[in-house]
Amino acid sequence: MRWLRYLNQWRGTAKEAFDQVSIVAKFLCLLHVTDRYIISSTHVQGPSMLPTLNLTGDVILAEHVSHRFGKIGLGDVALVRSPTDPMKMVTKRVLGLEGHRLSFYADPLVGDDSVNVVVPKGHVWIQGDNVHASTDSRNFGPVPYNIIEGKALLRVWPPRCFGSLR
Repeated sequence: MRWLRYLNQWRGTAKEAFDQVSIVAKFLCLLHVTDRYIISSTHVQGPSMLPTLNLTGDVILAEHVSHRFGKIGLGDVALVRSPTDPMKMVTKRVLGLEGHRLSFYADPLVGDDSVNVVVPKGHVWIQGDNVHASTDSRNFGPVPYNIIEGKALLRVWPPRCFGSLR
């Protein structure tokens, strides 16, 4: 009978531990879903989006819902899986949607030879704000819409730059 009493004590402790672990697991699942599919913070750095984003890096909030409903528009700053390195994420401005005609200088440092393109169906044209230091659609062409991962909402760090990215 004595061992039955100990078994009942351990059962209560085990149930309480299981309940606590279950709460933590649910919280971590919610955190993952929120970060991956709703909104996340992202650190971006590099010269391609100067002067919009700082060279040394900014932390931005990016939402991951609107691109799933086709709500990425001209002028939006988008997080895009790099067409040249799928393990890397790039931040560029959307300058053309499907069907748009665009003209750009092939190499703005060398001459003024312009190139004309039409963005094909299911693609977007992305460019960095700093045309002299950006690898973008001018190099690899229009990118498929389905490699867009999110849309930048606002800069949250550094505090002196807090606000919209438009």
